[in-house]
Amino acid sequence: MERATKTPIGLSLAHLTVLDADPLTLIDTAAAGRFDAVGLRIVPPMPTDQIVPVIGNARLIGEIEQRLDSTGVHILDIEAVWLMPHTDVTALRPALELGARLGARHILVVGNDPDGARQRDNFASLCDLAQEVGLGIALELMSYVELRTLSQARQLLGEVRRPNAGLLIDALHFYRSGAHPRDLTGIDPALFPYIHLCDAHAVAPDAAGLRAEGRGGRFFPGEGELPLAEFLRAFPADIPIAIEAPCAQYASLSPLERGRICGAATRALLSGVRGASSRPHR
Repeated sequence: MERATKTPIGLSLAHLTVLDADPLTLIDTAAAGRFDAVGLRIVPPMPTDQIVPVIGNARLIGEIEQRLDSTGVHILDIEAVWLMPHTDVTALRPALELGARLGARHILVVGNDPDGARQRDNFASLCDLAQEVGLGIALELMSYVELRTLSQARQLLGEVRRPNAGLLIDALHFYRSGAHPRDLTGIDPALFPYIHLCDAHAVAPDAAGLRAEGRGGRFFPGEGELPLAEFLRAFPADIPIAIEAPCAQYASLSPLERGRICGAATRALLSGVRGASSRPHR
């Protein structure tokens, strides 16, 4: 049975931030960092990626449900479906059904198929399958995959036109794609279900280094050089924010310690941005 939960979510902790954490530790880490929710990885993005198997593990699923209840943490999204040449959308039904059972609101999707028509058709089918179980689709543009720009993502959404499909903007990938917050002007805010927030160096690595940066070379919000205040002001003030910030600087710390530091850094940044926004202009 699906978990009945539509509690508003402010901050979520993406699994990639503490990818070494098993699902139960991830939830505990979110609670320690005062996050409202988590992004739970139950689908390996690449066939070679290793994750803790959750689908079909009745005992672990029950423990996850108990831990969510005891901590008050919710699940914002399940991740991560990469649309690739070998993707079988029908095989993803168990993942979507589990996401719905756990109370997830969205499934995170990345486009990495060089065949645009096949990617479009698979995306449409995935949207329909997600709609059946009440999940939204968060299509993320990423700097080192086939679907890497805002225009590509908007084109795909425009071609498919599914009511449960939205656009996930990640601060790092957004800036690394060459985009600017002004590029979001005029886009219906309802298209953005939530955003990914992190920090990074102002200067991008070369193309070969983008993946390594994305998976482990980020900083916690406010600890790098990206113009995050400008980025945040491009979205509604109450939009859910998922922190996806795998940071090598803190890699030696436990997940719980990283969660506490990440949560504190994020709240400090948001407090400064929102405080500045509320001051009268001179």
